[in-house]
Amino acid sequence: MSLIARFLIIVLAILFVARFVPGIEVTGLYIATVVALLWGLVNIFIKPVLIMLTLPLNLLTLGLFTFVLNALLFWFVASFVEGFSVEGFLPALLGTLVISAISWIGNRFV
Repeated sequence: MSLIARFLIIVLAILFVARFVPGIEVTGLYIATVVALLWGLVNIFIKPVLIMLTLPLNLLTLGLFTFVLNALLFWFVASFVEGFSVEGFLPALLGTLVISAISWIGNRFV
């Protein structure tokens, strides 16, 4: 049950970001659900590999490169889903920061 609640928090966070962050658009709840599912799969399978490949850069920047990596992966997800668009790197960065904050706050209550 907790997994479903966390997934719904991410879906709601994506809808929130689409409403309040300029440059990110989602056409509906179904698209937000697909984006959340694809975002989860990317975070499970692709992100750990990229973290390991960019470990020296991540150590050099004291972990701040992870934010850049998250934004690039979020932008990457937008290239696959019709009805979800991210207009550039800065909206992707701001979007991932807001989604992470909402997810962190929401997971505290679950």
